Amino acid sequence: MTTTAPMKRRAILAFMLDRPGVLNKIAMLIRRKMYNVETLTVCKTTQPGTSRMTITLREDSDDKMRQVIKQIEKSTEVISARELDMNESFWREVAIVKLEADEGRLETLKRTYPFETLDSQGNGCFIVQVTGTSQLIDDFLKDAGSDSIIDVARSGFTAMEK
Repeated sequence: MTTTAPMKRRAILAFMLDRPGVLNKIAMLIRRKMYNVETLTVCKTTQPGTSRMTITLREDSDDKMRQVIKQIEKSTEVISARELDMNESFWREVAIVKLEADEGRLETLKRTYPFETLDSQGNGCFIVQVTGTSQLIDDFLKDAGSDSIIDVARSGFTAMEK
């Protein structure tokens, strides 16, 4: 039995006009190219009328990535689009986690992971916010233990060049 390595995670940063339907147009374009969008985050920029979109997907081929970016740039609402180099940018994610733990277990986790306790619901139920790389969040969830986790909401990546 052969196992294939997961494809390389890639991020596209696009700046576009802040108009209704642009998000759907870009998502449909990527879907038509047979890519599965892993995460998608959009926010306004400091430039009025402009939004920034961070799209992550998995692809090993540089040529295919260049083609997707060219297609995105063809959209009249897109100001610019480019791939972010993982080594030359910061990629971050937020997770809100509801978990069952006693105070001692929470303190043990806090020594290893930077998180904020948002709510203590009594009976050992807490809601915490973990911010960092996806690996840090994955490690936190693993160490917290699947039997302790009640629910998880993850934001998807946002990224910025150094």
